[in-house]
Amino acid sequence: MSIGQIPRPETTAPPAHSEWPAWLREFESTLAVHSQYVLHGNIRDNFVVAGRDHLSSMTSLLWEALSTNGYTCMIGYDPVDGLQIHPARGPGRQAAEAAARAILPSLSTKDLSLDKLREAIGAVVGSTHRAAFVVDYAARLARSPADPTEKERNFFLFCSKLATTAVPNGDAQHPSRLYNPVIWLVEGDRDLPAWLTAGNAQIRTVGVPQPSLRDRLQAGALLTTGLRRDPTDGRSTDEVVATFAAEANGLSLKAMAGVARLAKERGIAFERLPEAMQTYRLGVIENPWRQESLRRRIADNQGLLTKRVKGQEVAVRKTLEILKRAAMGMSGSQTGRSTSGPRGVLFFAGPTGVGKTELAKAIAQLLFGDESAYLRFDMSEFAAEHSADRLTGAPPGYVGYEAGGQLTNPLREQPFRVILFDEIDKAAKGVLDKFLQILEDGRLTDGQGVTTYFSESILIFTSNMGVQETDPETKKRVNLIHPGTDYATVEKKVKAAIHDAFTYEIGRPELLNRLGDNIVVFDFIKPDIAWKIFADQLGNVVRVLHDQHQLTLDLTDEAMAELHRRCTANLDNGGRGIGSQLESQFVNPLSRELFDHPQPAGARLRVTGFPAGSISLRRLP
Repeated sequence: MSIGQIPRPETTAPPAHSEWPAWLREFESTLAVHSQYVLHGNIRDNFVVAGRDHLSSMTSLLWEALSTNGYTCMIGYDPVDGLQIHPARGPGRQAAEAAARAILPSLSTKDLSLDKLREAIGAVVGSTHRAAFVVDYAARLARSPADPTEKERNFFLFCSKLATTAVPNGDAQHPSRLYNPVIWLVEGDRDLPAWLTAGNAQIRTVGVPQPSLRDRLQAGALLTTGLRRDPTDGRSTDEVVATFAAEANGLSLKAMAGVARLAKERGIAFERLPEAMQTYRLGVIENPWRQESLRRRIADNQGLLTKRVKGQEVAVRKTLEILKRAAMGMSGSQTGRSTSGPRGVLFFAGPTGVGKTELAKAIAQLLFGDESAYLRFDMSEFAAEHSADRLTGAPPGYVGYEAGGQLTNPLREQPFRVILFDEIDKAAKGVLDKFLQILEDGRLTDGQGVTTYFSESILIFTSNMGVQETDPETKKRVNLIHPGTDYATVEKKVKAAIHDAFTYEIGRPELLNRLGDNIVVFDFIKPDIAWKIFADQLGNVVRVLHDQHQLTLDLTDEAMAELHRRCTANLDNGGRGIGSQLESQFVNPLSRELFDHPQPAGARLRVTGFPAGSISLRRLP
């Protein structure tokens, strides 16, 4: 039979068992007890072994454990490359080929059907040669683990029975009686039919975990050898490696190797590995947060926020403090360790219609020069428990699985965003749990298993909590605070209401704890600010009329005063309420009058009053 090519196993002398990864020690120590193994989890990774100057693959470690116990060969199979023999080269290669030919004299390496694979597995398990059979990508053997075809079911039924009928063997050279094991490699522990392993004591399931901090520290020390050093950076090697390992939380050791390779190729200094980490994770080379132009834009255009959001000087000032902290990369620095959470987090609270949403849009414009970098989610649409799946995508097997998540998809396309979660108190608890993960880890894994990172985004939550409550008797919404209340009282009552709501009603005090002091309370619209908002909105109407219909419009002082009185009589709904009244009291009757009595382009018109819900309009010469 021809020999398939596999990665060369390391030739370093086998270490003491205590230096192997825990999953490998578990496998090696139970070869006399179990005839089959299901290895699942982080099976595609490389692994660190103490005392070595390189990372080791799973294939090489499995063979190392087997050869230590006198196994002659390890025969592997995957649906792409067919059969392969381990070791691929080296001192044991000749013996491995001879054993494989003796066990499987008539099988080729390619295009094995399930019947031929069944024959190969049976031959290895029943052989007097000490050998093992590895089935890689085992989850791809069946159409569906829960609904296999008849041929697939028969194949797994054979393997299940084989696990119970297999017998260990030994010889004079190796007196210990060990099984010739079948090793299944799968990503998830449910990727094989459940009845294959359920209640079968001969099949052992072994989880291969993600690398621990210790693993990442050891790998970091190996992978960063040879990186260019920055002589101006005073940190020690251990400090930088520790930062690298902390930043790599959630990544495989293969991914860490990719980051180190990226740093070498781009000439990134050893001390700037976190920058290479973000480039690797996000798939972007130019990071706006690291550009001096973003800081200059914040410094030069701070007035943009005050101009767009009137009457909220305190809220704007605190928002700018948090944005400057984000631009400096200092968010979470008080913990003394690198944080992978969002670049910045804001919680806008206060009355409705006072500029919370408008400020979020203005922040996107200020930071990234583009209002399209703003992404909004209305949390009232995520009140159902199952709605959390809409953010990250439905799990496999459910409708919409292929579409991905409404939050994760856009963020992977453009990781530099302002994301607004409007009226967070209306979201289901499952959605709030997603926010907990984002704020703590800075990432989410969607239904397709793809991880999305929030480390370069600004998250903004809004709420009207503390402003109104529902009367238990009348079921009507009543104000807890009113326009005209001083700002200090508004801030105190709103923050107290938010604390009580998250602690007792929503039941997520830990979410509030992660928001910290980033709660920004907005004030009511004051009468002088209401006049400015009214004048701006009226100006917008006049400008649209001129641009679209070439009509010039003005109002008499009396008409202006009357319209202002009507639009600002009730400020409970803030600027949005002013806009609604302006539409009702002015835009609607004006549109009706111009529709019923068209005016020629270039005409100059003057509004003189608003009798009985209509409008008095006079054409000027």
